[in-house]
Amino acid sequence: MQSSTLALPLNAALVLIDVQQGFFDPSWGERNNPQAEANIARLLAAWRQAKRPIFHVHHDSQSPTGCFRPGTPGNLPKTEAQPLPGEPVYHKRVNSGFIGTKLEEHLREGGIETLVIVGLTTNHCVSTTARMAGNLGFETYVVSDATATHARKNLDGRLRSAQDVHDAALSDLSEEFATIVTTEAVLTAAGKAAA
Repeated sequence: MQSSTLALPLNAALVLIDVQQGFFDPSWGERNNPQAEANIARLLAAWRQAKRPIFHVHHDSQSPTGCFRPGTPGNLPKTEAQPLPGEPVYHKRVNSGFIGTKLEEHLREGGIETLVIVGLTTNHCVSTTARMAGNLGFETYVVSDATATHARKNLDGRLRSAQDVHDAALSDLSEEFATIVTTEAVLTAAGKAAA
C-alpha cells in the first residue's frame, strides 16, 4: 500500500542511490519503470529549487569486471542525477549507503531525521539503504516510481520479471522499514512544506 498523503519537514533529505551509467550495460537484462530517471530528475529539481538537502551515493565496483569501476564511464552519474558543486557525494563499496561512508554522520550533524530515497536498484542498494535508515531511526520514504530494478532468477531458476522483483522489494520495505510513496505525493508534500 502506498501513502498518498504525507508531511515532509523542510530539511527532509533527498538521497539518490547509484543513479550511474553502469546500469546502461545490457548484461543487467530486462528493467522495469523506464520513467524512474525522469522522476528522479523532477524530485532533484524540486529539492534544488527549495534549497533542501541532497545527498548522492555512488557505487564503486571492486571487481575488475564490475560495471561501476572507478575511472570507467559506468562509474559516472547519469545525466538526470549529475551532482552540482556543493552537493555531497558518498562512495560505497557494498549495498548500503551507510556502510563505509560518512552519510549517517553528516545527516545527524545536519539535524536531518527524514529521508526520501530514490535510485537503483529497488531490491539491492535502495532496499539495503532504506532498511538501514529505518533501523537507524530515520523517518524513511522510498519513492516507488523513482526506483527501478531488473529481472532476477528465483532459487529454482525461474525468471521473475523486473516488475515482480520491484513490487516484492517495495512490499517487503513497506510499513516495517519505510513508507512507500509516489513522485507526485512527494512533490505535493514538498510544495506544502515550502509554502
